[in-house]
Amino acid sequence: MPASSDQTEAQTEDQAEAQADAGAVTTSEEPPPSNRGVPFSEAFKAFVAQGWAPYPTERPEPLPATAWTAARREALSALFPGERLVIGAGGLEVRSNDTDYRFRPHSAFAHLTGLGTDREPDAVLVLEPTDPAAGGGHEPTLYFKPRAPRDSSEFYADARYGEMWVGVRFSLEEMSALTGLPTAPIEDLADHLRKDADTIAVRANRADLAADVRAVLAEVAPAATAGEESQATEDPTTESACDAELMTALSELRLVKDDFEAEQMREACARTAEGFEAVVADLPRAVAAGRGERWVEGVFGLHARHVGNAIGYDTIAASGDHACTLHWIRNDGELREGDLLLLDAGVELDSLYTADVTRTLPVNGRYSEAQRRVYEAVLAAQEAGIAAAKPGATFSDVHRASIRVVAEHLDAWGLLPVPLEEALSEEGGQHRRWMPHGTSHHLGIDVHDCSQARRENYREGTLAPGMVITVEPGIYLKADDQLVPEELRGIGVRIEDDILITADGNENLSAGLPRTADDVEAWMAGIWSGRDAR
Repeated sequence: MPASSDQTEAQTEDQAEAQADAGAVTTSEEPPPSNRGVPFSEAFKAFVAQGWAPYPTERPEPLPATAWTAARREALSALFPGERLVIGAGGLEVRSNDTDYRFRPHSAFAHLTGLGTDREPDAVLVLEPTDPAAGGGHEPTLYFKPRAPRDSSEFYADARYGEMWVGVRFSLEEMSALTGLPTAPIEDLADHLRKDADTIAVRANRADLAADVRAVLAEVAPAATAGEESQATEDPTTESACDAELMTALSELRLVKDDFEAEQMREACARTAEGFEAVVADLPRAVAAGRGERWVEGVFGLHARHVGNAIGYDTIAASGDHACTLHWIRNDGELREGDLLLLDAGVELDSLYTADVTRTLPVNGRYSEAQRRVYEAVLAAQEAGIAAAKPGATFSDVHRASIRVVAEHLDAWGLLPVPLEEALSEEGGQHRRWMPHGTSHHLGIDVHDCSQARRENYREGTLAPGMVITVEPGIYLKADDQLVPEELRGIGVRIEDDILITADGNENLSAGLPRTADDVEAWMAGIWSGRDAR
């Protein structure tokens, strides 16, 4: 996915209204009558609680990430001694009326707890400072909504938490076994936040906390406006300077991946390669079916949901001139013989780590002479960027290496209105007409990971072993660009791979997918011949 300028981590809002379907509510009280609700009789209430098998007594196996999450929390703890840290998972967001978007936890919450997939709406991780005399540090507690007994109205009537609506939820003991964390009911959180509130400083990701938790924080630890620490704001979602420092630290904590994260990234790239193969196998059908970009998007999305949690970001399936729109996610166009398909897609694993890979494929399996010319220019630029991605180099070195090659080809094609070096200067930049985005971004549990890191540690930072970045130059020659030779108009090419910085260079995590034009053609032909043989 094209690198962009200073992206911010997505923040969720709480669900605005309770679910109305069949009288669903968000409390354990019996729901009030509604347009769609059917009142529950006393006979039903007595009957529904009977005849259920006991819950299993076996505890779930710990999540694989739990072997690593304690060290991550300790690293965060060392940055904020003596302060209470409150990190929410976020809540459900309404998609339309009484239906929600699929839940994904806040990335920092997932990183520190190991919880992925759709766990755990409205949960909150609290890192409580311990007695400095005992060595300091923090004790973690995970506050969440455990399952209710089957004789409660929540069991059958609560669409947010009820077992009949969302499935069996974990008990406190089961969640503790899963995460390795002490757990407590979310109902206890308000009292805990009020405890010693006059002596303990608090930092939180306020916008990702439920409204009632934000209200408690506004009472006991009001946010202050930047530069005026004593002046509280009226908006409970307002981020204080202290909160902003926490969010920066949470981002920077993910700049260098641990061994578990690196392995998850390898797995995400391997599963993504399989998704690209599935797309190629179905390209002839996508051409014949019409609206082929949607077909491509659907095939990859099916694969991602089957082998992982979901797609890591909205798939870009851009055919023809659509490939010259950097974030083309409408995906409503045709696939036509002779066009290129720019496919930018990544599988997000259940752990939420995602790949981000782009290949530009000839729809009919063969590049035209003009397409190959542009493709090989982009490939040369990518190879220069990958070669520059090594420990001790700066993040910007990768871009400089790639963009010089891009500009050299544009110059050779007679597109630059000024000499090459002038275009590459800070005062120039004319080459950016045909590649306006950056070459790289950090990648991990977010597709644009670590986006709230300080500029000196990100865009101006030094690459170190364990970092994962993309290298993704492109050239985009729009169909209506009259400065471009006619035979090149409507050609958009991007090639993107996920690069792990190692002690002695780098590892291309997505190298399982071919990159050279000849290899891409041979790969596609092999997939189609294998399909025909079946």
